[in-house]
Amino acid sequence: MTVETITPPTEQTAPSNRAITPERAIRGLKSAGTPRISADGERIVFSLGEVSRDSDKSASQLWIVDRDGGNARQLTWTGESHSSPAWSPDGLHLAYVSRRDGDTPNAICVLPIDGGESRELTRHASSPGGLTWSPDGAQIAYTVAVDPDNRDETPRPADAPPPVRAVRRIDYKQDNRGYLNDVRLQVMTVQVATGERRQVTEDLVDHTDPQWSPDGKHLAIKVPNRNGMHAQLGIVTVVSGETTLAGPEDGSIGTWAWSRDGSFILFDGDDDNSAQSDFFRYEVASGVRTRLTDDLDILPESGFPTISSPAQPVWIDDSTALVHATREGRSGLWTVDAGSGTVTEVERWEATHAGLSVDRLCRYVVQSRSSMTTTGEIVVYDRETGETSEITSFNAGFFAETPAARWEHFSIERGSETIYAWLFMPADFDPGQRYPVVLDVHGGPHGAYGYSFNVGAQVLASNGILVIAANPRGSSSYGRRFANLVRGDWGGEDWLDLQAVLDDVLTRPYADASRTGIYGYSYGGYMTSWAIGQTSRFTAAVCGAPVFDLESFYGTSDIGHDFGEMQWGGDPVARREWMVERSPSTHAHKATTPTLIVHGEADERCPIGQGEQMFVALKKAGV
Repeated sequence: MTVETITPPTEQTAPSNRAITPERAIRGLKSAGTPRISADGERIVFSLGEVSRDSDKSASQLWIVDRDGGNARQLTWTGESHSSPAWSPDGLHLAYVSRRDGDTPNAICVLPIDGGESRELTRHASSPGGLTWSPDGAQIAYTVAVDPDNRDETPRPADAPPPVRAVRRIDYKQDNRGYLNDVRLQVMTVQVATGERRQVTEDLVDHTDPQWSPDGKHLAIKVPNRNGMHAQLGIVTVVSGETTLAGPEDGSIGTWAWSRDGSFILFDGDDDNSAQSDFFRYEVASGVRTRLTDDLDILPESGFPTISSPAQPVWIDDSTALVHATREGRSGLWTVDAGSGTVTEVERWEATHAGLSVDRLCRYVVQSRSSMTTTGEIVVYDRETGETSEITSFNAGFFAETPAARWEHFSIERGSETIYAWLFMPADFDPGQRYPVVLDVHGGPHGAYGYSFNVGAQVLASNGILVIAANPRGSSSYGRRFANLVRGDWGGEDWLDLQAVLDDVLTRPYADASRTGIYGYSYGGYMTSWAIGQTSRFTAAVCGAPVFDLESFYGTSDIGHDFGEMQWGGDPVARREWMVERSPSTHAHKATTPTLIVHGEADERCPIGQGEQMFVALKKAGV
């Protein structure tokens, strides 16, 4: 790498008066999400989330704006949360999920878009999701958690003793949802005219994100199993609830879309659990499934179980679908030919987009955007002109007062691999000064950093610290081979990649090698706890929700018994020696780095016991 010749550096630690602090970020930043464009392409509805200054809780309201950014106005005003907007086929009504306050059930409501009162269709104790109108506009399909032992959702009396829990299934709990046993997401329909609802699916597995067939007789859904580690495509007959599953039980699917004539479904999936998808075509009548691509070099946006829905493909003609995906940390649009499997790049941005909504003529693509310097805005891409317009500016005032970090994208060569990374610097960065350096490790291990607003890195950089966000071996969006390099090698080559990136930055005269830190969450927590047992080079560490002991993680995490075997090549009986060697717990007695452990008590993915074990080990080591 080329380094600019600069004057001898001086130390820099004092933050600017305009620094981004955690409190400023949490209270000051707004997030516009789930944008949906009307069929005529003229208006866009979306939810705007922020932290309520009255309750210190997240709140969201629905907004509507013209495609060019004009006439922005708020649609809902009261209540705790209004989200998941969905246009009716005729463009006259809007369905959405409403939660008035913490004590009020979640309701599905319909709002006349050009005036009139919102009307409640139905309500549930838990939040419905995946709202989608039938082609004739008569019904709305959605999913909601159903307890087979309490189908009418009768509330438990406040003074009732805790129920006895008899567990028989291995997936009895799930992160973000807690204890489940047989409670699972089921597909429901509700009649728009009468509010009459009906449960469509019955099997005691999750069913998510229903998509109507063009004739309105079937729904294509995702059927996850083993706590979302695997999934199959499901085709549900609406009248009977009969479900046909496509694909291997231990495979996965990401996004899917009915063809315009309803004869086939295009979807991306992974038969080999390799953290990288390929496109498939499923013939509805015959059940024949055809693989269209091999070793796809893009990663379609499939959402995150229980957190966000997939950005479903949309058809721009009878045989060509438009998909949203990521490649090398950059969001973009690609077309997929459903006959040949040819994948063609349309546009790629130095930003991270989410969602995918198009008008009837498929000219305008609407998404939410996060970039290196801003976040939570709505963008419109014009397929005819190739222009991308950011049409909202909810956070402009925030960044005018507290500027975002400067940044640089760079790469290093290590062995036969190229490792990509980003360096965040203070907005008032001065190459003549010296700055402490922190290494930020992503989760996964198949997560990835990209061109998005990294709040943690922004806070640190804004307060006078250089932050490195790197994508070592195992990171996604660089292809199947690269993603799989971490399997069976946790804390091996990926750890060496991270050190090499840090070493590269420390050659720069403005980087202070005597003041370095490391932090990460989940797998980033694993790597942080691993690092401090391997080296004393770091001045301090912050370890979030670590995987500290692989064998106990295997038995206590909601996914450990399945994810662990995929990642480590077997269970604790087959891989005990390797698991002991690659557990940070084995090496914690050597740690000397001052460490802060951050862990949520309700974490079912990386259970609190992992953080507790680490705390005790470090205290016993005298840290």
